Amino acid sequence: MLLTGGSIVGAAPAPTAAPTLAAAPDIPVANVKAHLAQLQSIATANGGNRAHGRTGYKASLDYVKAKLDAAGFTTTIQQFTSSSRTGYNLIADWPGGDTNKVVLSGSHLDSVTAGAGINDNGSGSAAILETALAVSRTNYQPTKHLRFAWWGAEELGMVGSRYYVNSLTTANRQKISGYLNFDMIGSPNPGYYVYDDDPAIEKTFKDYYAGIGVPTEIETEGDGRSDHAPFKSAGVPVGGLFSGADYIKTSAQATKWGGTAGLAFDRCYHASCDTTANINDTALDRNSDAIAYAVWSLSQ
Repeated sequence: MLLTGGSIVGAAPAPTAAPTLAAAPDIPVANVKAHLAQLQSIATANGGNRAHGRTGYKASLDYVKAKLDAAGFTTTIQQFTSSSRTGYNLIADWPGGDTNKVVLSGSHLDSVTAGAGINDNGSGSAAILETALAVSRTNYQPTKHLRFAWWGAEELGMVGSRYYVNSLTTANRQKISGYLNFDMIGSPNPGYYVYDDDPAIEKTFKDYYAGIGVPTEIETEGDGRSDHAPFKSAGVPVGGLFSGADYIKTSAQATKWGGTAGLAFDRCYHASCDTTANINDTALDRNSDAIAYAVWSLSQ
């Protein structure tokens, strides 16, 4: 290069600074708990549950849909039939982003008939709802397209999520860059489990928990038992979080995570006592924040 009159001729341009990534917001656990209180009220008013084909399920779906519609999402209800009853999936798309690269977060909205299903799976449903509302509040404009889903009839064998996956063309399945599943994230005697499926998604969750100093374990109890299974079978990268169901917490886990050794992670799993009293606020808070962290990190 030549120096001419004090200036550099032929110099390479200065490097362009890397774009600053948007940081995920804190998800207020009080807001998540307010959604759980609404789901509890819906169950109480509808025979004590929010199960597939029952009035409590449809009322739960209507509640979530109204929140999303008011926040600017484009919502779609997908109808199917299982056990001679009508079921519904709710799909919510945030406008914008590359629709050839979709980050999809989902949870099942139905309970068993025995109870209100507040941990299983009001917890996941409320957390992704509040994460979606945070997308709207911050007017987040990710590079990828964001989609959220609430599945029906998971308790009958992942019926709603399988219906959704089977309804997609091959091309549209391939547009889903990752499916994140959240089924039971507020267990009262919690563990902190990360799905060991797609390595990039797994690392994202592990990075979040390492950042707050909480150790994690690989999730095995729910393998093939929740709504990530149909996506995984179709070749979609999957990941997720789980705080434990009816397995028993060991002494080593109690030392690591707190809580009570020798008791189930959720002693009210699939029982009538799965109410708003059956939630650990710390687990719900940490997992809700981890969901937002993953949604923001994987969509930029």
